[in-house]
Amino acid sequence: MSEATRGAATAPRRPPAVGPALHFVADAFVPAASGRTFETLDPATNEPITGVADGAAEDADRAVRAARAAFDDGPWPRWPAARRAEVLRRVADLIDARAEEIAAVECLDTGIPWDQIRHAQIPRAAENFRFFAEMALRLAGELFPTDGVFHTYTLHRPVGVAGLIVPWNTPFMLQTWKVAPCLAAGNTCVLKPAEWAPLSAGLLAEIVRDAGLPPGVFNVVHGVGERAGAAVVAHPGVQLISFTGETATGREIMRNGASGLKRFSMELGGKSPVVVFADADLDRALDAAIFGVFSLNGERCTAGSRLLVEAPVYDGLVDALLARVARIRIGAPLDPATELGPLIHPDHWHRVRGYMDVARAEGVTVAAGGDRPAGVDRGNYFAPTVLLGADARHRVFQEEIFGPVLCVTPFANEAEAVRLANAVRYGLAAYVWTSDVARAHRVAAQVEAGMVWVNSQNVRDLRIPFGGMKDSGIGREGGLYSFEFYTERQAVHVALGRHPIPRLGAG
Repeated sequence: MSEATRGAATAPRRPPAVGPALHFVADAFVPAASGRTFETLDPATNEPITGVADGAAEDADRAVRAARAAFDDGPWPRWPAARRAEVLRRVADLIDARAEEIAAVECLDTGIPWDQIRHAQIPRAAENFRFFAEMALRLAGELFPTDGVFHTYTLHRPVGVAGLIVPWNTPFMLQTWKVAPCLAAGNTCVLKPAEWAPLSAGLLAEIVRDAGLPPGVFNVVHGVGERAGAAVVAHPGVQLISFTGETATGREIMRNGASGLKRFSMELGGKSPVVVFADADLDRALDAAIFGVFSLNGERCTAGSRLLVEAPVYDGLVDALLARVARIRIGAPLDPATELGPLIHPDHWHRVRGYMDVARAEGVTVAAGGDRPAGVDRGNYFAPTVLLGADARHRVFQEEIFGPVLCVTPFANEAEAVRLANAVRYGLAAYVWTSDVARAHRVAAQVEAGMVWVNSQNVRDLRIPFGGMKDSGIGREGGLYSFEFYTERQAVHVALGRHPIPRLGAG
C-alpha cells in the first residue's frame, strides 16, 4: 500500500474540534494568570481555531517553580535510568495510539500536508522517546585507573530545570526531540511552544501525564516569545536553554540568559546548498532537491534552498526542475493527495512574498511561482518558486527565506562549487551529488556545514550529532551528544591507599 493510499484511509474528512490551549503546570491545565488569551489561526483559511493562554512572567514563574520543586524534591531525577526509560517508552506507545488525532491537530495548526505529518513526523516523535529511553540505559561513565593509587571514574548527573523553546514548523516532533533526552537524563522542564502553532503541546502534556510522569516534571507555558519565552529564559531557576529557531532570536535569547550563566543549545537558521556535479545520478538528485525544499511547505531548517549545478548539466536540470515544480499538488492540508500546503501565518506569507520583490529588484529571475497560486483566494498558500540568476551577491542567495523557494545557480568546477556553498553566513546542512567517491569526500570535508549528506536526501540517524556551524547554531544534540548538554559530568576520585599529602603547618 502506498503512503498516499494509507493516508487516504485515515485522514479525517474535516478539521478536528479543538478546545482552548491552556498552560500545563504541575499536572494541571490552567489559564494565564492574567486571564488573557490570543487566537491561533488556521493557515488554510486564516480563520481562528481557538484561544490560547497568553503567558507572561507570572505564568513562567509558576511553571519554573513547579519544575524546580520536582527536580529538587521529587522522585524523577532519583529514579534509576531503567525506571525513567519505562515511562518514556509508555509515552511513545501513547503517541502511536493517538497518532491520527495528533496528526489532524498538527495539520490544522501548521498547514503541513497530512501525509508528511502522519507518516513521517508523528512516527518520528514516538521514535524519539524510544530512542532516548534506550540511550539513557547506555549512558555510562569513564574509568581512569592510576597504578593502584586512585580509582577515578565519571558520573552523568542531571543538570536541573530546562527551558525548551520550539519553533512552529513540525512542532510536535520538535517538542519530542527536546523533551525526550531532557527527561531521559533526569531533568525537569518548561516547554514554550511557538505562538503560531501551539496546539499539539497540549496533546503531549496529556500523553506524558497519562504515561505516569510525576507532577511538575513536564510543564507548558504558552505565549508570545518576547514575554513568555523571555521570562522562561531569564528565570534564575532555569539552568538549561535549548532553542530551535531563527538566528536573530537565538542571539537575543543568549543575551537574555547570559547573566545567569545558563547552558545553551542553539539550532538556528540555515541556507543549505545542494551541490550537483555533472556525473551525478541526476534523476535522484532532482528528486532529493525537490523534496528537500518543497516538503513541509518549505518551512524546514535543513531545506536545500540553494541548488548549485555544474554548468554542463545546468540547462537540462533546470528544464526538468521547472516541469516537476509545475506539477506539485497544492491543496488542503488534510487532503492525502496534497504535496504543498499553506504557510504558517499571514505575516510569514508577506515576508516570503517580499523576497520576490527583492529578487526582481536585484535582477534575479522568478522562473516559477513567486506569489499566490492561481485560483486560491484565501489562506497563506504560496506557489512553489524557482529563482534563476542568483549568486553570492544577492539577498535571496544569502538570506533564509523559509518557504517553498529554491535558488538555482551554475558553477564551473569543484573549487567554485565549494566557494559558492560556503559563501553564506549559515552552515547547518549540505548535500553533495556525484559518482566520484574521492570528490564526494573532498567536497564534504571542505563544506562549512554541521551535517553533509552525499548522494542522499536528509535521512536522519538519531545517533549522529545534529547541529550547525557559523550562524546556524551552537552545540550538538542527538544520540549520546544530547547528554553532553542535558547532564553534568562529575569526576569521583577514590584513594586506594595512603598517598602522600603535604602537611602544611605541621612544623
